[in-house]
Amino acid sequence: MIASNRMVEGAPPSTPRPLRLVCFELRAQELALPIGDVRETLPLKPISHVFLTPPWLAGIFSLRGDIVPAVDLGVLLGLPRAPVGDDARIVVVERGDKVAGIVVDHLRELRTIDEAELEPPPAGLAPAVAAILRGVVATPTGTVRVLDLDALLGADRLGSLGALAREETPTA
Repeated sequence: MIASNRMVEGAPPSTPRPLRLVCFELRAQELALPIGDVRETLPLKPISHVFLTPPWLAGIFSLRGDIVPAVDLGVLLGLPRAPVGDDARIVVVERGDKVAGIVVDHLRELRTIDEAELEPPPAGLAPAVAAILRGVVATPTGTVRVLDLDALLGADRLGSLGALAREETPTA
């Protein structure tokens, strides 16, 4: 019994779990997604607006023959609209059968943080915004808001993205 107590006492503390993040800027704010949630990043492609869609849906674009909805995340989060600059990119995310492109102002560097450093979203945020944040982390260059892809793609507003892409797919 004493030997097992010594093993517990001498056990190393839990090892930090690194979280690799794809970071991007959106309306002068740094946001991120875990690297496992990002399928790829692309230069801005031509996006076709779809009439009678919500303002946060920038439109649809073709990705190697598949029609993918493009989300204006800034509008979805209630940030002011901004002109699309030369550095704009599309961050393509995928979860199950849902694929979406998130239009961002520009990419930032990849970051690796300790997952334990993530703090819960601040209490003053709108509930709809807090619900799609996995957490926030302070870095030497400012606060990074880490998005929760499951919550983002499962949000009521985005729940129909898969259906929209299937409806827009041309049939032969």
